[in-house]
Formats: sequence, structure tokens, C-alpha cells
Amino acid sequence: MPRVFDTNVQFIKYNVLKEVIKHAYADTLEDVYMDIPKTICPGPKPQLRCCIYKERAIIQERIKMAMGGDKSNPNPVQVIDIACDECPVSGMLVTPACRGCLMHACADVCPKNAITIVNHKATIDKSKCIECGKCTKACPYGAIIAQHRPCIQSCKPKAISINEQGSAMINNDKCVSCGACIYKCPFGAIQDKSLILDIIKILKESENNTKYRVYAVVAPAIVGQCRDSTLPQVVTAIKKLGFHQVVEAALGADITLYKEANEWKEKRIMTTSCCPSFVAFIEKRYPELVKYISSSPSPMIETAQLIKRSDPTAKIVFIGPCASKKMEYFLEKTHGAIDTVMSFEELQAFIDARDINPAELEDTPLNNASFYGRIFAKSGGITQGVQEVAKDLGVEGIKPCTMSGLDECNMALAKLKADRAVENFFEGMACEGGCINGPLSITHSPRNVVDVDKYGKEAKETKIDNSVSLYKLSLQNLAKEQ
Repeated sequence: MPRVFDTNVQFIKYNVLKEVIKHAYADTLEDVYMDIPKTICPGPKPQLRCCIYKERAIIQERIKMAMGGDKSNPNPVQVIDIACDECPVSGMLVTPACRGCLMHACADVCPKNAITIVNHKATIDKSKCIECGKCTKACPYGAIIAQHRPCIQSCKPKAISINEQGSAMINNDKCVSCGACIYKCPFGAIQDKSLILDIIKILKESENNTKYRVYAVVAPAIVGQCRDSTLPQVVTAIKKLGFHQVVEAALGADITLYKEANEWKEKRIMTTSCCPSFVAFIEKRYPELVKYISSSPSPMIETAQLIKRSDPTAKIVFIGPCASKKMEYFLEKTHGAIDTVMSFEELQAFIDARDINPAELEDTPLNNASFYGRIFAKSGGITQGVQEVAKDLGVEGIKPCTMSGLDECNMALAKLKADRAVENFFEGMACEGGCINGPLSITHSPRNVVDVDKYGKEAKETKIDNSVSLYKLSLQNLAKEQ
């Protein structure tokens, strides 16, 4: 796993997580609020904020998030109010580049007559402005700019607004826990609450996997995170953390492909169910389209259910790049298949906190899944797999629509709602590019898609037959036991 993060915000978050993990293993969690702020912000001069005291106060709030956040709030994405005070909230802004031209195109296109010309300069009446952005496009000098907060710009479901104190707030009725705001906030004021203490508790209480076995189910996007070591070495590192076995979520993806191809045959119009944020987007924005959502569980859940059918006392931790997986595992429809979730960022902190260097370890290869299951990590991967599986099953007529990011999802779903869509199979990914660009990834790089394609081609199985056979056998064994 790489030591280089995309942003300094991620690095600060990583350092907090790493220190919390160290304290958890030393049984000194009661000291975290005193010790960690001084470790990360030693002073006496501030590094990033106005004073050392504010820096340490924000670190204390990050510690709370690392230890589970606000348990009364079901949303895994939460705002750290004290860290959210530096962004402009002025909306549309006329810059000095305004030349006071005779055209007045900005005023002409304004639907609310919010722009007037005063002393040969455009002036915006904020009480009338609806921030539609038409004036920014009309100005020939580009003299009007939209000063929207990065979190608001990144939030496609429009779940973020600004309260009277100037801090961001999240409307849980609209939020789909995609986590885009987490990655885009320049001050790290929006963060996912960590479940790392739950994971440590599960590992400790297993007593080295003697009381029960602890399995790690890893998302295929993990291959894009391995920069200074190989994936087989990272798998060994995960086992050294105390996990009994590491299983590919791509195994469940194979099963999902089989189920979705067969389900589409019956429905003839269907959307995928692999991305929980995409599913939540349909449920909240397009409730009339819920009937089209595939009934198949996500690959995370399929894999976990398969493991628990063969090992009923097993505890399962999903490791992936998604904030929404922390939301999904709490849902009633997952039937407790997953016991908790760890992000790639948290995995990096965990490995480093335990002084494990993957680059020095031997390989533990993964051979659970097929080529098609592994390429689920990229946008278009599900479509590619379903088309091939459908062909093998003799299912014809699939017309796919691949949606990368919630903007594309919104446009395609609007057409489906209006009965204007020519497609009949809708693959939705909340993150642009797919899971390879999940907000809780350590690094977001164009190379990630190349890594996933290579990872897919390295699979020993080119078909999903073995995965499906294992799935059917597990159901048969369960039926015999009952």
C-alpha cells in the first residue's frame, strides 16, 4: 500500500487513525484526547490554522470520528463544525474584470432581474439571485464567477446546505452517503466516521481465530492502491493483522452477474444494485423507479453470505473504497451478513500502526473470482460481465446504459422515468469511473483502471461457472442442514 496520499487532508486523517489504533492496542484509549493532538500538532507554532489551540481542537474532533463519530446519526458522512469555517459563501461574484460593456448580456439573461449596472459595473442583488449561473456563461470577459463551496459543488443529490453559523450541514433525507464531499472538502471538515475500534474488538475477541474466524472481504479496487508492494503482499499483511482468511468480493460479483442476467430475463428493464449510493439515489430521487432495481444483493453481501453459509460463526469485515458501504452494512436488507467495514485509508493506517511492511512480506495469492467479477471495480465492468453471462445463458435483448457518476445517473434515470429511454439495463455507479475512484481510496489515479484490467486478466477463471457452482452448493448444504 502506498505511503503517498493524494492530499494533505488524507494524511492528517491517516495520522489520527494510526494513533487511535496504537492506543487501542496499548489499552490507553482514555488518553487519546490529551496525547494525540500534541503528537500531531506539537507546536508551539501552528502548521495550518490560526493558532495551535484550534489545530488541537480540530484534531480532537477527528479523534471522535476515528472512534465512531456521532452514534445517534445513522449517516456515516458527518460534518466537523469547528473545521468548517474557511470557505466563501458569497455565491455569484462580480470580479474586477467587469468592463462595464454596453452589451449587458449578464443582465439580459438573468431570469430574476437580479443584475443591474451601477457606475458602469454589474451589480448583483443577492436577495434576488438564485445562483443559476447563466450570467457567468453570458459574460464575454468571464468577469462573473460562482463561489460555491467545494462540498456543495460535489454533492449531486443537493443534500448539503449552509447553516446560520456558516458551516455545512447534511440533509440525511437527501444524502446517499456517496462521500464525494469527503474527498472534495479542502479543509477535511466532512469526514466518514470510522469503525476501526469495532474491527479491533472483533479481532481481539476471536483470540487468534480460535473462538470464531474473522474473514476480510476485499473490494477489487484494492489492486489500484498497491504502489510500493504487490497485492499478494498486501493480502499477507491483512492476514498478519489477525484475519483468518482474505476473500475477494469479486467472488460475490460473479454470483451477482449470474443473478442479474437471469433477473433481467424476467423483468426486461432493470437497474443494478451493486452500488448502495446509486440504489439510495433511486429510492430518494426516483421512488417510482424502485421497481426496476435488481433484487440481487451487492457483491459484498453475496460474498459474506456465501462465507457464513459454510462458517456460520464467522465474523466478516469488508475492506473497500466506499463511504456508502458503511451505510449499506447497517441496512436491514443485508441481514447482518457483514459485521463491519474498513476503508482503504483505514487499512493503510492499521497496517502502519502495527509496524507491518507489506513490501517485505511473502505473497498470498487470491484466486477466488473470475475476470468479470474483478472488473466490477470500474464503470462499465458490470455491463461487460452481464452481456457475456447473458450470452452464455442464451438471454438476448440487453441494451445497456453505463452511468459513471451521479450526474449521468440522474440524466439516464430521468429519461427512464419519462419513458424516453432506449436502453433496458442501467448500470449505475455513484463515483465517476466506478469504485476505483471511491472517496476513501488512498490514491485516485488514471492508472487505477489499468490496474483493474490487468488484475482481471490475471484471474485463473475466465468464466463465472466455478463461482456459481460454489454458490449453488452452499445453498444445497444449507438446505440439508435445515
